[in-house]
Amino acid sequence: MKLNQIRMVLFGSFLLVIALFGFRLQIEPFEPYDQKIPNTDLSFSMVPIPAGAFIMGTPSEQKGHQVDEAPQRKIQLDAFWMGTHEVTWDLFELFLDKNLEIGISTKPLSHQVDGLSRPSTPYLDMTFGMGKASKPAVGMTQYGAIQYCRWLYLKTGIFYRLPTEAEWEYAARAGSNESYFFGSDANLINDYAIYIENSNKTTSTIGSKAPNPWGLYDMLGNVMEWTGDFYAAYEDDSNQNINPKVVSEQLYPQVLRGGHYESEAEDLRVGRRFASDPVWKQLDPQIPKSRWWFPEAPFVGMRVVRPLKVPSESEIHAYFDRVPPADF
Repeated sequence: MKLNQIRMVLFGSFLLVIALFGFRLQIEPFEPYDQKIPNTDLSFSMVPIPAGAFIMGTPSEQKGHQVDEAPQRKIQLDAFWMGTHEVTWDLFELFLDKNLEIGISTKPLSHQVDGLSRPSTPYLDMTFGMGKASKPAVGMTQYGAIQYCRWLYLKTGIFYRLPTEAEWEYAARAGSNESYFFGSDANLINDYAIYIENSNKTTSTIGSKAPNPWGLYDMLGNVMEWTGDFYAAYEDDSNQNINPKVVSEQLYPQVLRGGHYESEAEDLRVGRRFASDPVWKQLDPQIPKSRWWFPEAPFVGMRVVRPLKVPSESEIHAYFDRVPPADF
């Protein structure tokens, strides 16, 4: 083959790659979208969170500062989408109840979804009398939240997961370095959060307060939200400051963020950290105790993210297949 012919073949291949890449960008632009649950009328909304850097943690002079919020350090994160709202009962119950999923679906379930391991049936009302209509699902363990993400993956073919602790704080801050994404004046919090002063000690309909600048509702208050991280002390280690994630084989404690409907204003600060507690299972009579439910945690919920950079299939399965140690 002559040199000019080789050049033409290589150039043609280059154009093909560019065309395919451009086509991919056209069908998956990095912009807000609604994720439909196939074969149902249900969907949820996602917004893009741009890649960037921020200062994670809080300064000691911030009102309400806790020692576990320091030292502050600069974190660099890749781009991702995040759910505009906390996962609601109508979405979570399709995963929880196979018969409900079958009943609402317009087509038979695939064998993968049909064979999915699902939560054990709770022995009490996991809404805690707070209702379900457009309200956040509550009481699931971190494992249960991750398995819900597995169900979403099998239903949609798209990898959803829990946010890392750093991703959660970055998204909640939305560019702010203050106590809250709207500044440091706690008197304004009623416009943005469901908390002790306005909740009547119950969860509220998602999106009933104003969103943060990135279009995320209820990041502060309503229910605490699971992250995928193990709770550990912060370390200002430059080798751990790019897309950080803390993993452990221990079951407790894991990190939750955002505060909830009975939190005080200071506990809604975007830098505030919370740790899961085995006392949330003390009413569970099972031995070992359920991997799925916290029967004394009506304040715990979840929100999903989707990374712009899609992990490999083996990484996805490794994320979903981690089984927590038995909880006695």
